[in-house]
Amino acid sequence: MTGSGAKSAVEWLVSVAPDPDACRWEWERNPLGVALLPAGKLWDVLILPGELGYPTLDVLTRCIDRPGPVLADFGDARMGFFVPEGTVTRWVGTGVRGAGRGTWIVVPYPGRATGGVRWLVPPDGSGTLTDPALLELAMHEAAAQLAREEPKSR
Repeated sequence: MTGSGAKSAVEWLVSVAPDPDACRWEWERNPLGVALLPAGKLWDVLILPGELGYPTLDVLTRCIDRPGPVLADFGDARMGFFVPEGTVTRWVGTGVRGAGRGTWIVVPYPGRATGGVRWLVPPDGSGTLTDPALLELAMHEAAAQLAREEPKSR
């Protein structure tokens, strides 16, 4: 990510913080390079298990040039897909957790390596988010692919 791209991504992310200046200050000085940001203002986050999230991201990137931001947690156990605000309240799929209004997520500084949570698809600063319907279709395709790859037990 270029310097201007990272700067616009930072500005987009901190715009949801209760105190954007304090958030920026914390991000710049926190040795972990992370900040807590509230979900449910500009975006929600749908959290998938890593074993489904990675194939889902593969399907998404075959369908569209660039999905919305995607996070991976420590050890790749979970992945968070940034979707439009309000998605979590309407999501009915099982096995997917959601972070919406009233929740907070750990967000790494765009363009800087961290030791844990990291961007797989960093925000571009323009507000691009993943369409929830497309994400759901990608999840179904990924789950079908995983089911075909499982060894048959008899």
